[in-house]
Amino acid sequence: MSLAGSEGLGQGLWPEDLQRELSTGLVQGAAQLGVALSELQVDQLTRYLHMMVQWGRVYNLTAILEPKAMLTHHVLDSLSVVSHLDAHINSAPSPHIIDVGSGAGLPGVVLAVTRPRWHITCVDAVAKKAAFVQQVAATLSLANLTGVHSRVETLRLQADVVVSRAFASLADFVGCSGHLRKPSGVWLAMKGQEPRSEIEALPSDTEVFHVEPLTVPALQAERCLVWMRPISMPPF
Repeated sequence: MSLAGSEGLGQGLWPEDLQRELSTGLVQGAAQLGVALSELQVDQLTRYLHMMVQWGRVYNLTAILEPKAMLTHHVLDSLSVVSHLDAHINSAPSPHIIDVGSGAGLPGVVLAVTRPRWHITCVDAVAKKAAFVQQVAATLSLANLTGVHSRVETLRLQADVVVSRAFASLADFVGCSGHLRKPSGVWLAMKGQEPRSEIEALPSDTEVFHVEPLTVPALQAERCLVWMRPISMPPF
């Protein structure tokens, strides 16, 4: 399915009342998360929501297809990591982030929209999901976003941060993606409740150096970020 010819820039994609509700919820939610959005970024993210709904009717991109629920559970949930990544990599001139098991591009697309100088690679083993991310990059003119169809184990790239959202256990995550991390790079896992049993199951050469609780606006569920690195790395 190609959406490259879609008309309108956010406005006109949804009924007027829904468009207003989505835009307002997006701006207010982002502000609560410490992320200021330009009009262009609001437009890009609402268009991204629209693309997920359209593609989701044909392909199994996400179990949630109701726009307001998608805003909370997908877009705002992904936005919640932005300020935390800022603190870690904002001094880097052109940081590279690899989003493994990206699915519909979460959080990778949201990161690419909100931080244009970051280079984002979204990797998924399902071809239609990688193709969707490529279509998003083209439709929203995101030169910093790439969708890659590949198994994580066979990918030959390296990044400052390797991030995952609902991808695998922590041990499986670091086990399959260690080669994607630059020598100074880290892993970042987006999780629900603090996964104590998963942390205990990590290999002996990997440490959790920070667990950050997250509060996602309008989402009544626990969220946290688990930061990991090889034990031999210098302190964060």
